[in-house]
Amino acid sequence: MKVLTGIAVSPGVAIAEAFVVDAEELRIPRRNVSAREAKREEEKLDDAIEQSVTELTKQRQEIADRMGQDVADVFNWHICVLKDERFRREVRELITKKHYSAAYATSTVMRNTQRRFLQMTDPLLSERIRDVQDIERRLLRNILGAAGEDLAHLSEEIILIAHDLTTSQAARLSATRIAGVALDAGGSTSHTAILLRSWGRPAVVGLSNVAEQVSSGDTVIVDAVNHLLIVAPDAETLEEYRTRQAGFRKLSNELGALRDQPAETQDGQRIKLMANIEYPREVEVSLQKGAEGIGLYRTEYLFLRDHQPDEEEQTQAYLIAIQAAGDRLVTFRTFDLGADKITQERNVEPERNPMLGNRSLRYSLQHLDMFKTQLRAILRAAVGAKVRLMFPLVTGLTELRQAKMTLRDAMEDLEEAGVPFQSEIEVGMMLETPAAVYQCRDFVKEVAFISIGTNDLIQYLLAADRGNAQVSRYYSASHPAVIRTIRDTIRTCTRARVDCTLCGEMAGEPIYTLLLIGLGLRTLSMAPNNIPEVKKLIRASTLLRAERLARRALTFETDTQVTNYLRSETKKILPEDPI
Repeated sequence: MKVLTGIAVSPGVAIAEAFVVDAEELRIPRRNVSAREAKREEEKLDDAIEQSVTELTKQRQEIADRMGQDVADVFNWHICVLKDERFRREVRELITKKHYSAAYATSTVMRNTQRRFLQMTDPLLSERIRDVQDIERRLLRNILGAAGEDLAHLSEEIILIAHDLTTSQAARLSATRIAGVALDAGGSTSHTAILLRSWGRPAVVGLSNVAEQVSSGDTVIVDAVNHLLIVAPDAETLEEYRTRQAGFRKLSNELGALRDQPAETQDGQRIKLMANIEYPREVEVSLQKGAEGIGLYRTEYLFLRDHQPDEEEQTQAYLIAIQAAGDRLVTFRTFDLGADKITQERNVEPERNPMLGNRSLRYSLQHLDMFKTQLRAILRAAVGAKVRLMFPLVTGLTELRQAKMTLRDAMEDLEEAGVPFQSEIEVGMMLETPAAVYQCRDFVKEVAFISIGTNDLIQYLLAADRGNAQVSRYYSASHPAVIRTIRDTIRTCTRARVDCTLCGEMAGEPIYTLLLIGLGLRTLSMAPNNIPEVKKLIRASTLLRAERLARRALTFETDTQVTNYLRSETKKILPEDPI
């Protein structure tokens, strides 16, 4: 039994077989087919072998023309393996007798071949494992096509193990039977982590080398409460975690009953709980979890496609979310692009430090056509609805005023074109940098609301990249500087009578709930799956207790002291819940 420690990003317990995804996403989960489908799987195998041999023959000739026949002959062994009748027979037998998919049958035979080569004492032969891996990748690519194995067709639950997942890969997981996720890379507020949290399955990231320590088929446990991945657990540990898993399911059912109950303390203080979403379809999920509206609609998902979305495409996407929300508020954040992988890949020369580079609002202001297109789309979609707009990562008044001027230009464009739009839209900003904190007294004169974005604010305050697992211990929402910054921002907004909310991941972590309420926040926006637990805690406490807790938390000198205190106080209120 191995126990690996990482960073929990989505709470819960998951127990299942591991499914290890390599860099090319070609590790194949077990999938069975019907007897009738087996014939088609055999045909897929034969077609893939023929295609692979054709590719290798062509590649061999190209190499021979450029580098000589001796060099090209290295491909002969690959071709011989693919043409070997014994290899084909072994794969076919798994398809016809065990009803494996062609991909899983091929993977099984190739992995067995690799094991045999690993056991060989002749170093020349043991090196052949690299060739076997190369053959397997090529063959599986041709069986599966460019898209790879469709995880939506898994016949049983698995736990996904990988070095990392891109934003688009993480986004595709919600429609699968994946029970949990464990990754080498990542931090608690990386974009991938945010998607995993919204998805609601247990996940642990920042495990360093988990993909090298786990094999497909191993039984693993994701303990996303204690930040652990347990590999090949013994019988006693497995039984203990099955009990914990049952407890989580029971808790989930209890929390579901709170959906229509208000988030109100026992002494009558009402707290508004909103949802952070990435996709229009998440609005419905948010309302089912008890959200009173959308406090943060991240719109970057539109750039996961292979083209830049035009105005009509954006308008329709925003309308889906607005219509699903009904008479509830939807807060749109304009594109936060520049630091993400998508826009960096499109740069002629990617930035060395994109988190401190041309990102977010400054990126939008340097791409005014794209910016105005989005603003027009939001204004069109907002007609007759409760919608407000906020600009991300504002660092100075000049940026804010330029953004507001661009908004006015977008309104003029629509007016001249005779297109209906929302002319009285509320405009706010996200407060995410120390510069914005220190100039908050100026900002509140120019915006209708401020939303504290703790994900970026913490990383800039503490100089700790939120996506870097190596510095994750420095990235802490419990740091005294973070708490005092939030307190000062709330005070400034309260004096100016400007609405202040918090929409960072901190809002959805129960140990911070009473602290944030005690500091004066009355609106919190979080991942939909976190709403029930936060609501339960609010309803079990009082405003007086929250204020007393916040005063005490502000006296501590280290983040460890703050975390321990908040956790112990929260456990006093909900002793049975895994917080």
